[in-house]
Formats: sequence, C-alpha cells, structure tokens
Amino acid sequence: MASAFITHSYQINFESVLMIHDHEGMLNMFKALESSGLRRFLGCESVLYEKELGHFFDTALIQGEDVTGVISGKFVSISPTLFAKVFDFPTEGITNFSEVPKDTLYDAWSFFSKEGVQIDVHGKKKYMKHEFRLLNDILAKALTVKVGSFDSVTLELFQMMTAIHYGLKVNWSKVLFNVLKDMVDRSQRKAKGFAAQIGVLLKGMPTITMGNGVPFPSAKILSMRTVHTYIATNITIDARTESEEPGMAKTPWKRRHQRRRRKLPLLMRLQ
Repeated sequence: MASAFITHSYQINFESVLMIHDHEGMLNMFKALESSGLRRFLGCESVLYEKELGHFFDTALIQGEDVTGVISGKFVSISPTLFAKVFDFPTEGITNFSEVPKDTLYDAWSFFSKEGVQIDVHGKKKYMKHEFRLLNDILAKALTVKVGSFDSVTLELFQMMTAIHYGLKVNWSKVLFNVLKDMVDRSQRKAKGFAAQIGVLLKGMPTITMGNGVPFPSAKILSMRTVHTYIATNITIDARTESEEPGMAKTPWKRRHQRRRRKLPLLMRLQ
C-alpha cells in the first residue's frame, strides 16, 4: 500500500523496541522518547483511514484555537485540550527548542558523535551514532513532518534530540498542535502527516462513522526486527563510506575541538 499520508511517517511498537537487549544506545534512546511523553502519540494504533484523511485535509481550517474539518458531511473539531488528552501529552515545559541550554547542546555535539568528537550541527547524520540517526529520522518524519532530504541534521532537530536525550521538559501538546495547524494552513505548504494520530482522533468522535482502515506497512512500524535491520543497514553504509574515503585523514581531537569552539558563537547566533 502506498499513500502520500504515510510516505515519510514512522510509528513505534514500544513494547517491542523496549525489549532490545543487544544495543544499549538504541534501548536508551527509545526509553528517552517514552519518558519525554511521546509514547501514546508515536505508539498509537497504526491504522490508515485514507478516505477520511483526504476529506479532513481538503476541508480543514483553523478557527480560533481549534482545527476544524468536514468528514462525511459532518463538522469535526480538534481542540488543543482534546489533542493533549487523547495522547496524554505533557502541557508544561519549553515550546521553542532554541531554549535548550547552550552547555547541554554543546555536550550533545560530542555525545551524539560516532567518533566521540564534536560534530557539525549542520552536517550529515552519518557522523552520529546509529541511535541518534534513527532519532533524527523519527523526529523529522513523525513529529516535524520534514520534507526533502533526510541525510542532513538541522539545528532545530538537533536541539529537539538534545531536549529528549537529556530529559528536558517539553510542552509536546503545544509543539505538536502547532505542527498540526501548520499542516492545515494552506499558505504553509507543509506535508500532510500525523496519519495514524488523526485517525485516532476522528475515530474517537461519536458524531462520525469511520470507514475501513488499513494497517500501516510493517516497514513503517519500528519494532525490534526493523530496528535491527536499520542498524545492520547503517553498519553497511559506514563500511562503504570508509572504503570510499581512504585518503581522508582523521583530524586530531584537540584541533577539531578548538575549531568547533571557534565556531560556537556563530552557531549560537543562528538559534
């Protein structure tokens, strides 16, 4: 099954991924996602109601604080309160990821790195550990619904990953409801995502009757098996990259460390 609504989506089977025992970094990454308050959102029922989603996005408007649309001739309304309640979101904490403390962000540049040296915030995700490459993909596809290349790490995604890994309080209710509003704002031209989540919201409304849903493809659901496949694929990519770049000498840690520190003021001004 192919659908524009799930082209860049990810759902997570938390019961499965939290049983990973042979990759501590990956296990800790999923635990951090769960602790952040995203389990019910990313781990909700993975069913696609394509017809209803099409009607919703064709008719959705922002009215006051709510997002309203028409399904089978009936008006539906998604309020921030309903959104937060259904997915049990935290409603306190940062809403702008530029508020992530600078020293915490600076520590993450080294901790997320595959080589243990500071990485370029605007560089390629291949320089990060496997668990943070996957976290970058999850945030890009399932939360921010980013379009285009997924090979690079943006400053916003890096800040978001840092907040999750270091356990900072995030008001996910407001952050993700704003993403939903951007999706239905036709001036934004944002990709249409949250396919499973909108389906859950609509299915819970007694005034409308949903049609037959179709399960997400297994490749779109992160489980122990698919995560192991992801790791194996990235190991192969790493090996291929190293063989294709034999002449690239590694920069000594001290020199790279000093260079990153010289760049720090400029990067901070970008936030």
